[in-house]
Amino acid sequence: MADPRDEHVGEFSAAPEEHVDAVPIAESESLWRDLVDAIKGTERDYTTGGIGKAILLLAVPMMLEMVMESVFAVVDVYWVSSLGASAVATVGLTESVLTLMYAIAIGLSMGTTALVARRIGEKNPEAAAESAVQAIGVAVFASIPIMLVGIFFAKDILTLMGADAWSIEHGSRYTAWMLGGNVVIMLIFVMNAVFRGAGDAAIAMRVLWISNGINIFLDPALIFGWGPLPEMGITGAAVATNIGRGIGVAIQLWVLFRGAKHIRVLASQVKFKASVMSQLVRTSAGGIGQFIIATSSWIFLVRIVAEFGSEVLAGYTIAIRIFMFTLLPSWGMSNAAATLVGQNLGAKQPERAEKSVWITGWWNMAFLGLVSLAYILLDTQLLRLFTQEQAVVTAGADALRILAYGYLIFSWGMVMPQAFNGAGDTMTPTKINIVCFWMFEIPLAYVLAMKLGMDQYGVYWSVVAAESMMALLSIALFRRGKWKTMEV
Repeated sequence: MADPRDEHVGEFSAAPEEHVDAVPIAESESLWRDLVDAIKGTERDYTTGGIGKAILLLAVPMMLEMVMESVFAVVDVYWVSSLGASAVATVGLTESVLTLMYAIAIGLSMGTTALVARRIGEKNPEAAAESAVQAIGVAVFASIPIMLVGIFFAKDILTLMGADAWSIEHGSRYTAWMLGGNVVIMLIFVMNAVFRGAGDAAIAMRVLWISNGINIFLDPALIFGWGPLPEMGITGAAVATNIGRGIGVAIQLWVLFRGAKHIRVLASQVKFKASVMSQLVRTSAGGIGQFIIATSSWIFLVRIVAEFGSEVLAGYTIAIRIFMFTLLPSWGMSNAAATLVGQNLGAKQPERAEKSVWITGWWNMAFLGLVSLAYILLDTQLLRLFTQEQAVVTAGADALRILAYGYLIFSWGMVMPQAFNGAGDTMTPTKINIVCFWMFEIPLAYVLAMKLGMDQYGVYWSVVAAESMMALLSIALFRRGKWKTMEV
């Protein structure tokens, strides 16, 4: 039976002492009960009680959310790989362009999380809801140019990216669908950022599980034409993505207006509010910038890898999907640090915010350290789960193994930038990305691959070197503590 308090988020936030569930984390009956509450959704205050438990309660649903995202990524490429190396290459090339859209979505999500978390920490859920409405508006507006470019210039985009004849002729519809329907991806990112920033990570988890579950079923059904459904080939994968995530967006809107545990949007708040939108755009600008920098460098790397043939590019694409299978849950743990930083700064507890980040970083390092061993020891076996083409398997196994060598340091390169972003300091990671990706990674990849004869291996080692540099710079700047004084 639904809890009637869910319908009165503003009342709960304004007077938490009237509700027995609004207790510090340290007073919870047991760890198991806390984990159950985290997955179901809880009204607990994450600015009080044990820090380790607070991280756990936020990180668990965020990691489970990202697990489903990573499962989708792996299943998607699994079914597409049955259509051949050119089909996988089409997915890789399209996603390298889509990363520019992801940069806007993730950057906007960072600003959204920072503002919502800060307002929740200040015990001002009405202002948090206003930030949510403006974030949705910005997301819709930002998706329009990408939609138009994708619909009308899909073949030109694939040609520019070095696609082969099959990809240009048969894969362009996949590209058009993915870019044309980018609004659903943009919205699902932004609205889940609202829930995470408010402390309602369980809702974000459930939405992504539902939408990607639908996507995973529809993927093979539309690719191969199961039952009455049409056989659409590679285009079916894109249609499945748009349907699954579109349903996810509808669920998000319903929950946001019905009222979650910590945030609810009222119909009266659905209007343009220049001051809030301006603040959101300013806070998000750095986040968008840092990911545009990172993802545009990714496009250059894919373009270099494409020079060595479709088999190498297909292997690289599969390796990255496997890589993301564990990197996304790690990203979920990093999101927990961002939420805790924002909420604790809002509650005027900067030292608690800092300690949360260090604990999360060590946990993340332990997690990725174990994963790296599996990737190094089982590289070929993992690739064979997706394809039996020996050239693709060899290329993908090499990429997976080399990238795994940098996994330990990658863990800090994820948590520390998210800590800055959670504080609203999105410019520091942006500057770090400029140095590490544009000034270091791209030139290094080109020189190693094209000038020194290392071929695609030069690209892989440049990624390890750049990510390591980013982690070390982030740690050094985080220790200075200037992020503690950020106002959002």
